[in-house]
Amino acid sequence: MSTVTSTRPADSVTTDPAPANRRRRRSPRARRGPRVSAWVAVVVFGAFALLPVYWLLATSLSPQDQVFSYPPSIFPSDITFEHYADLADNPDLFRYLVNSVVVSVVTAVLSVLVSAYMGYSFSKFRYRGRRSLMYLVLSSQMFPQALLLVTLYAVFSAYGLLNSYAALILSFTTFTLPLCVWMLKGFFDTIPDELIESARVDGASRLRIIHSIVMPLSAPGLVAAGLFAFVRGWNDFIFALTLAGPDKQTLPPGLVNTYVGEAQTAWPQLMAASLVVSLPVVIGFIVLQRYLVGGLTAGAVKG
Repeated sequence: MSTVTSTRPADSVTTDPAPANRRRRRSPRARRGPRVSAWVAVVVFGAFALLPVYWLLATSLSPQDQVFSYPPSIFPSDITFEHYADLADNPDLFRYLVNSVVVSVVTAVLSVLVSAYMGYSFSKFRYRGRRSLMYLVLSSQMFPQALLLVTLYAVFSAYGLLNSYAALILSFTTFTLPLCVWMLKGFFDTIPDELIESARVDGASRLRIIHSIVMPLSAPGLVAAGLFAFVRGWNDFIFALTLAGPDKQTLPPGLVNTYVGEAQTAWPQLMAASLVVSLPVVIGFIVLQRYLVGGLTAGAVKG
């Protein structure tokens, strides 16, 4: 029996480990580049977002004679809290605060109630004109809100609703409904239809299914929609300035009318008041952060 021996040289079958080693040595450095770029982007955008807030705080803590000093100082040399103490001596600010709370809370509750039923209808029912109605609701966001102010002013004036809470609440709810409806529709789409069918087989009515099953499961979406509507009512300026009189004005126009004049603007007092009135919204975002994130991302992934 003969054996066949290979005539290939030994060095032709060996592999050179150098390229693989070079790739392994370069991989940590290659991964470090995108990581550094990501951190640089976070720092730049974070500074862009937080610098106005810091300047707001620095101005509110600076004495009146140092606010317009040139060149401006990034860090105030003298810190004073007198501008915050002056807020307690202004009774109009408390009235503006009460108006903002009433208008924002009622707007949030009304927006969540209406958008919850509309979103559930768009998500779980099939009827003629459903898709057209959905896009009709969405198309209302395409019109500039300032353009609709003239029409709303005429309508509220004809019905005697000017200078009242009703004018502000109805106008704010009108503009928050489209986004709230689509937000909750995306959340209701994630609820399995089999769960609703099981409750219907057990004898539950439609209202019982909505109130006892769908709404508790949709708590993150409801909180996200309510928080969006609350912020919309809290931050609005032009509608609160035009549709509400001096007794029903909210904080944004109230602060401008109090501290902004034709000849001079009390910038330190305005900055201090702006920081104070922003605290309720910031605290609300911190407390409801997990519900807000869950509600905003619920409709992003279907399944």
